[in-house]
Amino acid sequence: MNTNENLSKVERRQKIQQLVEAQGRVLVEDICAAFDISKATARRDLDALAEQQQIIRFHGGALRKNSAVAESDIPVHQRNNEQTEAKSRIGERAAELIKDGDTIFLASGSTVLEVAKHLHGKKINVLTNSLLVMNELWADESIEVISTGGILRRSELSFIGHISEKSLEEICADKVILGTFSIHPSTGLTHNYLPEIMTDRAIINIGRQVIVVADHSKFNRSASAFLVPLSKVNVLVTDADAPQKVVDQIEKSGVQVILA
Repeated sequence: MNTNENLSKVERRQKIQQLVEAQGRVLVEDICAAFDISKATARRDLDALAEQQQIIRFHGGALRKNSAVAESDIPVHQRNNEQTEAKSRIGERAAELIKDGDTIFLASGSTVLEVAKHLHGKKINVLTNSLLVMNELWADESIEVISTGGILRRSELSFIGHISEKSLEEICADKVILGTFSIHPSTGLTHNYLPEIMTDRAIINIGRQVIVVADHSKFNRSASAFLVPLSKVNVLVTDADAPQKVVDQIEKSGVQVILA
Protein backbone atom coordinates (compact mmCIF):
# COMPACT_ATOMS: atom_id res chain seq x y z
CA MET A 1 0.00 0.00 0.00
CA ASN A 2 1.28 3.45 -0.90
CA THR A 3 1.82 5.32 2.39
CA ASN A 4 1.39 8.63 0.54
CA GLU A 5 -2.22 7.94 -0.50
CA ASN A 6 -3.78 9.43 2.62
CA LEU A 7 -1.61 12.53 2.81
CA SER A 8 -3.40 15.85 2.84
CA LYS A 9 -2.31 18.48 0.32
CA VAL A 10 -0.43 20.39 3.01
CA GLU A 11 1.34 17.27 4.26
CA ARG A 12 2.26 16.22 0.71
CA ARG A 13 3.74 19.61 -0.03
CA GLN A 14 5.75 19.51 3.18
CA LYS A 15 7.17 16.15 2.16
CA ILE A 16 7.91 17.42 -1.36
CA GLN A 17 9.79 20.35 0.16
CA GLN A 18 11.74 17.92 2.34
CA LEU A 19 12.56 15.84 -0.75
CA VAL A 20 13.86 18.89 -2.58
CA GLU A 21 15.92 19.92 0.45
CA ALA A 22 17.40 16.44 0.73
CA GLN A 23 18.23 15.94 -2.94
CA GLY A 24 18.94 19.52 -4.00
CA ARG A 25 17.17 19.06 -7.34
CA VAL A 26 14.11 16.98 -8.27
CA LEU A 27 12.09 16.56 -11.44
CA VAL A 28 8.33 16.51 -11.83
CA GLU A 29 8.55 12.86 -12.83
CA ASP A 30 10.37 12.05 -9.56
CA ILE A 31 7.58 13.66 -7.54
CA CYS A 32 4.88 11.83 -9.50
CA ALA A 33 6.58 8.51 -8.79
CA ALA A 34 7.26 9.27 -5.12
CA PHE A 35 3.75 10.45 -4.27
CA ASP A 36 1.64 8.68 -6.92
CA ILE A 37 0.21 11.95 -8.26
CA SER A 38 -0.32 13.36 -11.73
CA LYS A 39 2.07 15.77 -13.42
CA ALA A 40 -0.52 18.53 -13.14
CA THR A 41 -0.79 18.02 -9.37
CA ALA A 42 2.99 17.88 -8.99
CA ARG A 43 3.36 21.14 -10.91
CA ARG A 44 0.71 22.83 -8.77
CA ASP A 45 2.47 21.67 -5.61
CA LEU A 46 5.81 22.98 -6.85
CA ASP A 47 4.27 26.28 -7.97
CA ALA A 48 2.70 26.71 -4.52
CA LEU A 49 6.00 25.99 -2.75
CA ALA A 50 7.81 28.41 -5.06
CA GLU A 51 5.25 31.14 -4.31
CA GLN A 52 5.95 30.56 -0.62
CA GLN A 53 9.68 30.91 -1.45
CA GLN A 54 10.36 27.43 -0.07
CA ILE A 55 12.00 26.20 -3.30
CA ILE A 56 13.29 27.50 -6.63
CA ARG A 57 11.06 26.44 -9.50
CA PHE A 58 12.33 25.60 -12.97
CA HIS A 59 10.66 24.07 -16.02
CA GLY A 60 10.65 20.38 -15.20
CA GLY A 61 11.21 20.43 -11.46
CA ALA A 62 12.61 22.36 -8.52
CA LEU A 63 15.85 23.25 -6.77
CA ARG A 64 16.75 23.64 -3.11
CA LYS A 65 16.22 27.28 -2.14
CA ASN A 66 19.92 27.97 -1.54
CA SER A 67 21.05 25.97 -4.55
CA ALA A 68 23.89 27.47 -6.56
CA VAL A 69 22.39 25.97 -9.72
CA ALA A 70 20.32 28.43 -11.74
CA GLU A 71 17.35 27.56 -13.93
CA SER A 72 19.33 29.09 -16.76
CA ASP A 73 21.64 26.06 -16.48
CA ILE A 74 18.79 23.61 -17.12
CA PRO A 75 19.32 22.45 -20.73
CA VAL A 76 16.78 23.70 -23.24
CA HIS A 77 16.02 20.15 -24.45
CA GLN A 78 14.88 19.30 -20.92
CA ARG A 79 12.72 22.45 -20.65
CA ASN A 80 11.06 21.41 -23.91
CA ASN A 81 9.26 18.69 -21.96
CA GLU A 82 7.50 21.11 -19.59
CA GLN A 83 4.32 23.13 -20.22
CA THR A 84 4.27 21.61 -23.71
CA GLU A 85 0.61 22.26 -24.45
CA ALA A 86 0.75 25.83 -23.18
CA LYS A 87 3.94 26.53 -25.13
CA SER A 88 2.45 25.13 -28.32
CA ARG A 89 -0.63 27.34 -27.97
CA ILE A 90 1.56 30.36 -27.23
CA GLY A 91 3.75 29.56 -30.24
CA GLU A 92 0.78 29.23 -32.56
CA ARG A 93 -0.81 32.47 -31.34
CA ALA A 94 2.45 34.42 -31.60
CA ALA A 95 3.07 33.09 -35.10
CA GLU A 96 -0.27 34.58 -36.16
CA LEU A 97 1.25 38.01 -35.53
CA ILE A 98 3.84 37.39 -38.25
CA LYS A 99 2.86 38.36 -41.79
CA ASP A 100 4.38 37.61 -45.19
CA GLY A 101 7.19 40.06 -45.90
CA ASP A 102 8.15 40.52 -42.24
CA THR A 103 11.73 40.44 -41.07
CA ILE A 104 11.73 38.97 -37.58
CA PHE A 105 14.24 37.98 -34.94
CA LEU A 106 13.68 34.73 -33.06
CA ALA A 107 15.74 34.51 -29.88
CA SER A 108 16.64 31.32 -28.03
CA GLY A 109 14.46 29.24 -25.73
CA SER A 110 11.89 26.48 -25.80
CA THR A 111 8.84 28.75 -26.17
CA VAL A 112 10.39 30.70 -29.05
CA LEU A 113 11.09 27.36 -30.74
CA GLU A 114 7.35 26.68 -30.63
CA VAL A 115 6.80 29.94 -32.50
CA ALA A 116 9.24 28.80 -35.18
CA LYS A 117 7.34 25.52 -35.60
CA HIS A 118 4.24 27.50 -36.60
CA LEU A 119 5.97 29.74 -39.16
CA HIS A 120 6.36 27.20 -41.96
CA GLY A 121 5.07 28.41 -45.30
CA LYS A 122 5.28 32.11 -44.48
CA LYS A 123 7.39 34.23 -46.84
CA ILE A 124 9.56 35.93 -44.23
CA ASN A 125 13.14 36.64 -43.21
CA VAL A 126 14.19 35.11 -39.89
CA LEU A 127 17.19 36.42 -38.01
CA THR A 128 18.20 34.21 -35.08
CA ASN A 129 20.90 33.29 -32.59
CA SER A 130 19.28 29.90 -31.90
CA LEU A 131 20.60 26.65 -33.35
CA LEU A 132 17.23 25.04 -32.61
CA VAL A 133 15.41 27.66 -34.68
CA MET A 134 17.89 27.20 -37.54
CA ASN A 135 17.38 23.43 -37.45
CA GLU A 136 13.62 23.90 -37.47
CA LEU A 137 13.50 26.30 -40.43
CA TRP A 138 16.50 25.48 -42.64
CA ALA A 139 14.57 23.28 -45.09
CA ASP A 140 11.67 25.72 -45.58
CA GLU A 141 12.56 27.52 -48.81
CA SER A 142 9.95 30.21 -48.23
CA ILE A 143 11.94 31.42 -45.21
CA GLU A 144 15.30 33.19 -45.44
CA VAL A 145 17.32 32.23 -42.35
CA ILE A 146 20.14 34.50 -41.12
CA SER A 147 22.38 33.65 -38.16
CA THR A 148 24.21 36.04 -35.84
CA GLY A 149 27.11 33.75 -35.02
CA GLY A 150 28.99 34.17 -31.75
CA ILE A 151 29.96 32.04 -28.75
CA LEU A 152 27.89 28.87 -28.48
CA ARG A 153 26.07 28.50 -25.17
CA ARG A 154 25.68 24.74 -25.13
CA SER A 155 22.90 24.44 -22.55
CA GLU A 156 20.70 26.79 -24.60
CA LEU A 157 22.08 25.90 -28.06
CA SER A 158 22.31 29.61 -28.80
CA PHE A 159 24.97 32.14 -29.77
CA ILE A 160 25.82 34.99 -27.40
CA GLY A 161 28.65 37.42 -26.74
CA HIS A 162 30.57 40.15 -28.51
CA ILE A 163 30.39 38.69 -32.04
CA SER A 164 26.63 38.25 -31.77
CA GLU A 165 26.17 41.76 -30.43
CA LYS A 166 28.34 43.34 -33.15
CA SER A 167 26.38 41.57 -35.87
CA LEU A 168 23.15 42.92 -34.40
CA GLU A 169 24.41 46.47 -34.92
CA GLU A 170 24.04 45.96 -38.67
CA ILE A 171 20.43 44.74 -38.78
CA CYS A 172 16.91 45.65 -37.75
CA ALA A 173 13.71 43.64 -37.48
CA ASP A 174 10.02 44.38 -37.79
CA LYS A 175 9.39 42.14 -34.80
CA VAL A 176 11.59 40.58 -32.14
CA ILE A 177 10.23 37.48 -30.39
CA LEU A 178 11.92 36.29 -27.24
CA GLY A 179 11.21 34.34 -24.10
CA THR A 180 12.11 35.35 -20.57
CA PHE A 181 13.33 33.77 -17.36
CA SER A 182 10.85 35.84 -15.37
CA ILE A 183 8.38 38.68 -15.79
CA HIS A 184 7.08 40.91 -13.02
CA PRO A 185 4.92 44.06 -13.10
CA SER A 186 7.50 46.00 -11.06
CA THR A 187 10.87 44.59 -12.09
CA GLY A 188 10.08 43.86 -15.74
CA LEU A 189 12.13 41.15 -17.41
CA THR A 190 14.90 39.58 -15.38
CA HIS A 191 17.38 36.78 -15.94
CA ASN A 192 19.70 34.54 -13.92
CA TYR A 193 22.45 34.15 -16.53
CA LEU A 194 24.52 37.33 -16.62
CA PRO A 195 26.60 36.62 -19.77
CA GLU A 196 23.40 36.55 -21.85
CA ILE A 197 22.00 39.87 -20.63
CA MET A 198 23.93 42.10 -23.05
CA THR A 199 23.11 39.89 -26.04
CA ASP A 200 19.40 39.87 -25.15
CA ARG A 201 19.38 43.66 -24.77
CA ALA A 202 21.01 44.03 -28.18
CA ILE A 203 18.34 41.72 -29.65
CA ILE A 204 15.54 43.75 -28.08
CA ASN A 205 16.99 47.01 -29.38
CA ILE A 206 16.82 45.99 -33.05
CA GLY A 207 13.06 45.38 -32.99
CA ARG A 208 10.41 47.87 -34.05
CA GLN A 209 8.03 45.68 -32.06
CA VAL A 210 9.06 43.44 -29.14
CA ILE A 211 6.93 40.36 -28.48
CA VAL A 212 7.58 38.31 -25.34
CA VAL A 213 6.34 34.72 -25.19
CA ALA A 214 6.08 33.26 -21.70
CA ASP A 215 3.90 30.66 -20.00
CA HIS A 216 2.25 31.27 -16.63
CA SER A 217 5.11 29.82 -14.57
CA LYS A 218 7.31 32.81 -15.50
CA PHE A 219 4.98 35.35 -13.89
CA ASN A 220 5.34 37.44 -10.75
CA ARG A 221 8.86 36.47 -9.84
CA SER A 222 12.23 38.14 -10.23
CA ALA A 223 15.70 36.81 -11.01
CA SER A 224 19.08 38.25 -10.04
CA ALA A 225 19.86 40.32 -13.15
CA PHE A 226 17.74 43.08 -14.68
CA LEU A 227 17.16 42.82 -18.44
CA VAL A 228 14.67 45.52 -19.49
CA PRO A 229 11.61 47.25 -18.04
CA LEU A 230 8.12 46.42 -19.30
CA SER A 231 8.17 49.71 -21.23
CA LYS A 232 10.43 47.94 -23.75
CA VAL A 233 7.78 45.27 -24.39
CA ASN A 234 4.93 45.82 -26.85
CA VAL A 235 3.13 42.47 -26.73
CA LEU A 236 3.09 39.59 -24.27
CA VAL A 237 1.70 36.24 -25.43
CA THR A 238 0.95 33.84 -22.59
CA ASP A 239 -1.44 31.04 -21.67
CA ALA A 240 -4.84 31.19 -19.99
CA ASP A 241 -3.38 30.03 -16.65
CA ALA A 242 -1.50 33.28 -16.21
CA PRO A 243 -2.61 34.96 -12.94
CA GLN A 244 -5.27 37.51 -13.85
CA LYS A 245 -4.16 40.05 -11.26
CA VAL A 246 -0.65 40.10 -12.69
CA VAL A 247 -1.96 40.23 -16.26
CA ASP A 248 -4.05 43.28 -15.33
CA GLN A 249 -1.00 45.00 -13.84
CA ILE A 250 1.08 44.28 -16.92
CA GLU A 251 -1.64 45.63 -19.20
CA LYS A 252 -1.78 48.82 -17.12
CA SER A 253 1.90 49.35 -17.93
CA GLY A 254 0.98 49.59 -21.63
CA VAL A 255 1.75 46.04 -22.74
CA GLN A 256 -0.80 44.26 -24.95
CA VAL A 257 -1.44 40.83 -23.41
CA ILE A 258 -2.68 38.02 -25.64
CA LEU A 259 -3.94 34.82 -24.01
CA ALA A 260 -3.42 31.65 -26.02
